Amino acid sequence: MVKRAVILLSGGLDSATVLAAARAEGYACYTMSFDYGQRHRSELDASQRISAALGAVEHKVIGIQLDGIGGSALTDSRLSVPDAQAHTQTIPVTYVPARNTVFLSLALGWAEVLKAYDIFIGVNDVDYSGYPDCRMEFIQAFEQVANLATREGVEGRKFRIQAPLQSLSKAAIIRLGTQLGVDYALTVSCYQADQQGRACGVCDSCQLRKQGFLNANINDPTRYF
Repeated sequence: MVKRAVILLSGGLDSATVLAAARAEGYACYTMSFDYGQRHRSELDASQRISAALGAVEHKVIGIQLDGIGGSALTDSRLSVPDAQAHTQTIPVTYVPARNTVFLSLALGWAEVLKAYDIFIGVNDVDYSGYPDCRMEFIQAFEQVANLATREGVEGRKFRIQAPLQSLSKAAIIRLGTQLGVDYALTVSCYQADQQGRACGVCDSCQLRKQGFLNANINDPTRYF
């Protein structure tokens, strides 16, 4: 029997690696992305390219208006995306309130319909921006919620929330993805990428990506504006 998995696919470097890893483990992969009012909407085009390139069975883009509540430089045009060097607080203004909670909830709904008992997410708490919903404590807590709140879970068919990149450095993630055949030229990681997917080079996400390729000693295919 084919094992199915739902993969949260942002269009960035980490989620592309997760999709490749799940495929390598023999999963039939169903990818889900979100149009949530983010300023870097070119990542949605990237998610479609990656999904096709890595052989996903189906790709969904779900619309959610997180820009309706604001509170983040990624969803509120009145707030500026800071340069990486400008961080003076533990949790930066690019944190999007409740984003991964909402994303995982919708992925869980689709997973229950598909009878896909594994949900993959590319969170990481080594080289990341300090977001609270990227920590292993959150992933473990959400897995408990998933099995309490669903018919499948209550009837004994347990869901697993898999975060295979959780303890990897960005360089290690890039090496893994390269081994698995990920074309990182297809990905968009920048918090303020333009419509063509070109990166700013100065935001926190860009700097983490740059340093990751440098540390991995692998050519960085990122295009900059």
